[in-house]
Amino acid sequence: MCQDELIIRNIRQSISLTDSEAELVLSLLETRRYSNKDFLLRQGDICRYDYFITGGCAKVCYSDDKGNECIIKFAPENWWVVDLDSFINSKPCFYYLQAIEDVEALLLSKQSYDRLHEKIPQFQKFSNQRWQQGFIALQQRIIQNLSLSADERYSQFEHKYPGLEQRISQKLIASYLGITPEFLSMLRRKRAAKFS
Repeated sequence: MCQDELIIRNIRQSISLTDSEAELVLSLLETRRYSNKDFLLRQGDICRYDYFITGGCAKVCYSDDKGNECIIKFAPENWWVVDLDSFINSKPCFYYLQAIEDVEALLLSKQSYDRLHEKIPQFQKFSNQRWQQGFIALQQRIIQNLSLSADERYSQFEHKYPGLEQRISQKLIASYLGITPEFLSMLRRKRAAKFS
């Protein structure tokens, strides 16, 4: 499926778009490619785009006060990703966004976003649903980190990102889960023994 079809199908899962509205959306997008380890967005910059990933995978992170990388989420194909506070309020972003595979993305600027809200009333509904789902996902992530065991968090990761563990490093998964790569190896061995 081509990039244009992927993003329009993603939007149409939430709202109806006429063909002319879909053409307007597509006319406002910028296509970018990033190599593995490239930054789509650096911590402290202003987030000027809402990113729709059409190929590859990126990670959303921040660095703690000790300089440790903390992975909040992954953004594989068919995912939108943005530092919302920075995007909406033109503030320096808290998160950074980095490719962990070669990434293809469609970018929507704040100006284009505002134009879509003005020209396509339904697009506001699409935005609201995304922000609500993002807020719920963030709440669930916090609750999982506070209340679930490492094994349960790993199961949640597998459910949320099916097939991603075959594509990315154990170190990245461990960082996302808040455990060491060694502990993740032990956890995987235990699970493999349990299911064999």
